[in-house]
Amino acid sequence: MARKDMLTGKGALSGNSRSHALNATKRKWNLNLQKVKVMDENGNVFTIKVSARTLRTLKKQNVVVA
Repeated sequence: MARKDMLTGKGALSGNSRSHALNATKRKWNLNLQKVKVMDENGNVFTIKVSARTLRTLKKQNVVVA
């Protein structure tokens, strides 16, 4: 599962890079992935890769282990 958010399942987006002459070349927008330690209901701590947006939500819900 490379370059994918493990919680939300979001992946990289693809599209075209446009030059001034409007030439199109394929490009990719990768996620801003962060490794973070999370605690589940049973108190088990494990490391997952999440996007920066998901990390904000986890911090708001006090799920992230410092």
